[in-house]
Amino acid sequence: MNLLKGIYFLLLLPFVVNAEVHQAILSNGMKVFVKEDHRSPVVVSQVWYRAGSIDEVNGKTGVAHVLEHMMFKGTKTTKPGEFSEIIAAAGGRDNAFTGADYTCYFQQMEKSKLPISFKMEADRMQNLIISEVEFNKEIKVVMEERLWRTEDNPKAQVNELFNSMMFRAHPYGRPIVGWMNDLENMTYVDAVEWYKTWYSPNNAILVIAGDINKQEVFSLAEEYFGNIPAYQISQRKPQLEPQQNGLRRAVLKAPSQLSFIQMGYRAPVLSKDLTDIGVNAFAFEVLVGILSNSSTSRLNQQLVRDSRLAISVGARYSMVSRGGLGSFELYATPSEGMSVKRIELALKAELKKIIDEGVTNVELNRVKVSVIANDVYQKDSIFYQAMQIGQLETMGYSHKIMDSYIENIKKVTSKQIQKVAKEYFKDDYLTIVTLDPQPLKSNNYLKGKPYAH
Repeated sequence: MNLLKGIYFLLLLPFVVNAEVHQAILSNGMKVFVKEDHRSPVVVSQVWYRAGSIDEVNGKTGVAHVLEHMMFKGTKTTKPGEFSEIIAAAGGRDNAFTGADYTCYFQQMEKSKLPISFKMEADRMQNLIISEVEFNKEIKVVMEERLWRTEDNPKAQVNELFNSMMFRAHPYGRPIVGWMNDLENMTYVDAVEWYKTWYSPNNAILVIAGDINKQEVFSLAEEYFGNIPAYQISQRKPQLEPQQNGLRRAVLKAPSQLSFIQMGYRAPVLSKDLTDIGVNAFAFEVLVGILSNSSTSRLNQQLVRDSRLAISVGARYSMVSRGGLGSFELYATPSEGMSVKRIELALKAELKKIIDEGVTNVELNRVKVSVIANDVYQKDSIFYQAMQIGQLETMGYSHKIMDSYIENIKKVTSKQIQKVAKEYFKDDYLTIVTLDPQPLKSNNYLKGKPYAH
């Protein structure tokens, strides 16, 4: 199973195949999206639930991800593990992932096998069995996963601390995998509660992409999902983050050969009503490409190749989120013997150049050409065609914003980038976490292990 940090997981890559996305709503409120792509006899089926770690409460962090695991542990008609066995026997593959904003379950298979996918997903949407015995076994697996992902990984520890500092009130500050103490005290009753609270068809989205016919998919969806009773979804309370009025800084000590720095500024995301389209969010999107994402980008050129201050460096920004909050982040691994303070000053210096001078036409053109190249590359993946639709719709956006993505990227100017940099790259909006490397002892060993579904 995978954990996907919604605000970092996927830049809004351009939607690439010029076929229409068809939509229907079943009688129970479940939304269905179909994207026809007839280049190969393959179909991707994804069921998205608008329920992720953003919906959790203190004391029960990680329950969204735990329930994702339990969805493979049997229903009234299937045994634990049988879901994946049936999909594999049909020549398909399946898995799932949990994010801050959503949870997704998917299968990829030959197109004639789609009814099997629908039958299995509809079954566990309404007939899941969460036994205490299976839960007690699986929660140990999740705790091992947390150990492997976080406690065994100094950079992940930095990122976890960074998020908790940047988002002090908002649930984006909590780890998707959950705090270890919450996992240790979680019971099967918590998983049952989560399932009964959020896993209703009117809180789910079905996305199908591949060599299929839209009308046939709508008919199949009504046949398998349409009779599942819907229930009222709990009203979500507004979740706001108080204004940050000063730099936040922390140092994390952990066994490591090298230090590390992660720094980020609170930054706006694309509004649901698109009132800021082509302004702040798209300017930040282009700026990521100028600073990072290629060997010729500014950070790689200045900090890695020329000055050799860092071994690696990068920037990231996600322009969409269900929670309405975002951050523009920089991160770097200093070269051996190089202080994190010097790296911090070098990163800030690069941002100040943007504020003072803007960017060049050559840089703008390079990034825009890169976007078009990605546009072509993504045509090879029906999975990501479906994924973009599911992500956007579960986060409260219309999938149609993909249609104008490239055009809005092309409209971004140096002055727009300069404007957002000047407005948001201030110390009052800045959070910095650095890794203070501790000695690697001979008895250090990995405490956890990955989960392979």
